[in-house]
Amino acid sequence: MANLSADAALRILGQAYTQKFNCDSSGSYTIYKGCGLVIDADVDTIYVHTAASLTLVDGDKFVGIAAEKKVVVSGDSETDANSMVEAYVGPTILGFKSTVFTEADLGKAVGMSDTGTLVAYGAGVANPASTGGAYPRIGKLKRVFDGYAYVELESPFVIDVT
Repeated sequence: MANLSADAALRILGQAYTQKFNCDSSGSYTIYKGCGLVIDADVDTIYVHTAASLTLVDGDKFVGIAAEKKVVVSGDSETDANSMVEAYVGPTILGFKSTVFTEADLGKAVGMSDTGTLVAYGAGVANPASTGGAYPRIGKLKRVFDGYAYVELESPFVIDVT
């Protein structure tokens, strides 16, 4: 798959937990429902940004998965209520449409190689930084059924690309 160009179909297993985060406005971009949200120190050390086409390094933070679509315009205020995006956060178990995993993978750490693709994360996986940007780890695989991979979100999660 590739970066999202529309809201993703998500499912919730159990209870959903959400928080609102202020968005970085150093550039214009669209956050689609289902995108990973990060605090990328190369972009902004306080406000969130979509994980699309960022180069994540040690110390950057995965904060959650966008629960709504948000259009960010360069130069917008970063501190008012209009600059906020709602995100699913841990311990929400979120279902992503995916054929990457099977029940045999339960318990594995999961990352996102772009805003629309789940990947295995950690031991036995090539260095996530080798593709031009680190994969944000988003959680652990809890269930796979009906075409969805259900991931228990771990957020915030401090990224370690080593």
